[in-house]
Amino acid sequence: MFFDIFSALCTEKGVSRYKACTDVGLNRAAVAKWKNGAIPTGSTLTKLADYFGVSTDYLLGTEKEKAPTEDGGRQVTDDDIKFALFGGDKDITDAMYEEVKRFAHMVKLREEAERSGNKE
Repeated sequence: MFFDIFSALCTEKGVSRYKACTDVGLNRAAVAKWKNGAIPTGSTLTKLADYFGVSTDYLLGTEKEKAPTEDGGRQVTDDDIKFALFGGDKDITDAMYEEVKRFAHMVKLREEAERSGNKE
């Protein structure tokens, strides 16, 4: 599945599979490994996701939508934010995430008030 997604993204971008690899600093032999079923991990997966403007989940086939932004970049999802905030912990509840969002909003309001001279 990874190889098919990678190949389709190369076609969409108008580059060969080998060029995509060399553009992100990978050995061209990676293409043969992927064609035979290997799946990149870690920084390799991140480099490819950044190169194509998609999420690593999209590259792995677990996310079906690319979720582009208006400028063609990758849209940050709630799952991306949860991963960044909680280090990939899978036990994060929606309530915990909502609490973090409320706290962030409170901090933003406080900073805006301080900038405008309306300290409370």
